[in-house]
Amino acid sequence: MTSPRLEDRFLRRINYLRVSVTDRCNLRCTYCMPAGGVAPLGHGEVLSYEEILRVARVALSLGIEKIRITGGEPLVRRGILGFLERVAALPGLKDLSLTTNGILLKEMAGALRRAGLRRVNVSLDTLRPEVFERVARRPGLERVLAGIDAARDAGLSPLKINVVAMRGVNDDEVLDFAEFARARDCEVRFIEFMPARRDAWDSGSLLPAAEILSVLSSRYALVPTEAEGISGPCRTYLLPGGGRVGVISPMSDHFCGTCNRLRLTAEGKLRSCLFSDRQVDLRRILRSSAEDDRALEACIREAVHHKPERHAASDPSAEQCGLSMSRVGG
Repeated sequence: MTSPRLEDRFLRRINYLRVSVTDRCNLRCTYCMPAGGVAPLGHGEVLSYEEILRVARVALSLGIEKIRITGGEPLVRRGILGFLERVAALPGLKDLSLTTNGILLKEMAGALRRAGLRRVNVSLDTLRPEVFERVARRPGLERVLAGIDAARDAGLSPLKINVVAMRGVNDDEVLDFAEFARARDCEVRFIEFMPARRDAWDSGSLLPAAEILSVLSSRYALVPTEAEGISGPCRTYLLPGGGRVGVISPMSDHFCGTCNRLRLTAEGKLRSCLFSDRQVDLRRILRSSAEDDRALEACIREAVHHKPERHAASDPSAEQCGLSMSRVGG
């Protein structure tokens, strides 16, 4: 029996759902939210775990195969372990992952693995405590490093480190991160700085993927590799002696032609593009009197149908995302 397929107008297969379970976070990263944070959603505005599970079940029945749990910071939401266990048991799910800032990872890594999580991405933009505190507006580098080691020891693999590359902030740490990947036999992924917050966007901070690869190639013989079929937009390279590095280039060399994802925000809005405010309100459907799933199915198909051919993040006159990343889900 063949699996169902979700396809958009441009014949892209949509099989990946990113789910934000909370808008709250224990850091205040400069590219994600203002210094004072953002007004948190009320308890009733955030989807319940039961509601998220219902969306996930319907999405899987339509052809979604991979789910990533995001935030805010997903590990701050109470009951996350039990929720992950239930998601992991959903029929049709082929891959369950989670993105975290790592602050709570040391204490939770083993329990996350037992709940059914197989791999994590940890956001870490610097290996220097003073830069960490400047970017995150909070201390915590040692906690994140301990969390990364705990995740590796718990068998959460492949372990990936997401680094937002910013000129004038961490551009002098590219080779340090490569050595970090070699020492821990993990994958470090350099992500181009994006206008996730219009009020924080500065094109001068963009460090293009080509420049990052040039720096890496000045020391290492990089060997291109296909990362087990789940690397998505990341171009990955083996490092001599162990570990991998990768680059994700949404600004200098967009990968929209192969985009396969939808995003469910913490408040129940389904988005087909990170950089667009076009969205479908699933919370309204979930909380209506209708108990069958046909309306949900129709809404998911509608979001897929309206998925744009490509983002317009570099065009200031185009439609843009008006929410912080903590609301949309990283």
